Amino acid sequence: MTISDWRLDAAGWLDGVGRIASPNCDARPEGEAIGLVVIHNISLPPGQFGGPGVEQLFGNRLNPEEHPYYAGIQNLRVSSHFFIRRDGELIQFVPCGSRAWHAGASLWQGRERCNDFSIGVELEGTDDRPFSDAQYAVLNRLLEVLRAAYPITGLAGHCDIAPGRKTDPGPCFDWHKVACAVRTNE
Repeated sequence: MTISDWRLDAAGWLDGVGRIASPNCDARPEGEAIGLVVIHNISLPPGQFGGPGVEQLFGNRLNPEEHPYYAGIQNLRVSSHFFIRRDGELIQFVPCGSRAWHAGASLWQGRERCNDFSIGVELEGTDDRPFSDAQYAVLNRLLEVLRAAYPITGLAGHCDIAPGRKTDPGPCFDWHKVACAVRTNE
């Protein structure tokens, strides 16, 4: 299945991409519409790409013996709906119909608890390195699919919904490379 053939099933799983189910999710509040996509960045260990750290973190399998940084985050219970690696590989951890635990304490357009009404997309990266063209291509196609399936009205960085607490996707994320970006800073 190619990127142009992606389809969401009734639960919100995207056909044709890697799937690693995370336990770090739960039901969205009854009747809550998905109206926001939140862009994040992550790399584990910090600044290193391509390893299994993100999958281990989202699956509660992070081994603190593998890297000193892991000792401080091994008990986190976090996830995201999607993760886009540097080479453009897309992995889904939580179906879109469920609430992933990606935003934490957050506020968007006067609404708290952004996890309730958002989809989280993690890009493999850091605040201080440019993202790859492959990542932007996959992100843009993913946004097309999500906008066709849900009443999404906004796109925000983690920094926009948790200012002062979060800085991602960071200054190296090029919002101009995101097709039809509807970004709201609030």
